[in-house]
Order: sequence, then structure tokens, then C-alpha cells
Amino acid sequence: MWGVSFGGMIAVEMAKLLKPNVTIVISGTILSEDLPIIYKLAGKLGIIKFTPANILKSSNGLTQNYFFGTKLKEEKALLNEIVKDTDANFLKWAIGSIVKWKNNTKPANLVWIHGNNDKILYTKKAKPDFLIKDGTHFMVYQNANEISEILNSVLAKI
Repeated sequence: MWGVSFGGMIAVEMAKLLKPNVTIVISGTILSEDLPIIYKLAGKLGIIKFTPANILKSSNGLTQNYFFGTKLKEEKALLNEIVKDTDANFLKWAIGSIVKWKNNTKPANLVWIHGNNDKILYTKKAKPDFLIKDGTHFMVYQNANEISEILNSVLAKI
């Protein structure tokens, strides 16, 4: 089983119950203690409850360039399409789930792939199994070949 970003956090929860041969998390986090402090604070204060869902869908230079790390015109266009296609209420629920997430268990057989330049689910103290140099939160697109090689090597071992 596998997941990217928030999907990786869902994969962690599923792995604790289903015990698959391997769980792969890409651009996500494994333990809630590794969430950025600002997320934890937002969760404690319940800020997401008061934030209109449509505001969360805004895509601008700050979100594109800084948070997601998109650089090329085609990357920005793809991110805009993803944001446009994401239901605002689902996005609000997902962000609310992230900021309130509590997990202190790393499931067995978990492989974590993360970028050292991820500004969304970043942490300096966690140690991923594979650290992608200059990898952003958009690295599944930007570093697809490198990630594909890692996935092929991991899957060849099971």
C-alpha cells in the first residue's frame, strides 16, 4: 500500500490495521510529532473550523513557488488543475484531519521517501529512508525518475 502527502498519512493508519508486506509513504509524514509546529498550534486552536473552504483552494505564487516548489510553467499549470479539481469541503476536512492527527506508531515494513526541500510536510528531526535532494512537495512529478527507481528497488525485494 502507498500514499502521497495526506494519502501517506492515511496509508500509515491503514498499515497499522492491515499489516501489508510494504507501505510506502511519499512526501508525507509518519508520526504526528513530526508535523510542523504551526500545524499543531492550528489544530489546538481549531482555526480550520473558522476558515472558509474556498479560501483554502487559493493557488498563487506563494503556494505554487514556496510551499509546493513548482518552478516550471507546466508544473504550475498542473498544480492549478489539481487545486481546481479538489473539492473545497474535502480539502477543509483533510487539512483539519492533518492538524489534529495523533500517531506515535511507525508501522512495520514502512518505506518513507521525502524531499529535503518539502515546505508542506517538513521536519528536520525525522529520518526518511530515502531523502530526495532538492525534493519539494511536488517531487512525485519533478523527480519522477528518481522516485520510480526507488520504488522499483523496494518492490523488487518483496
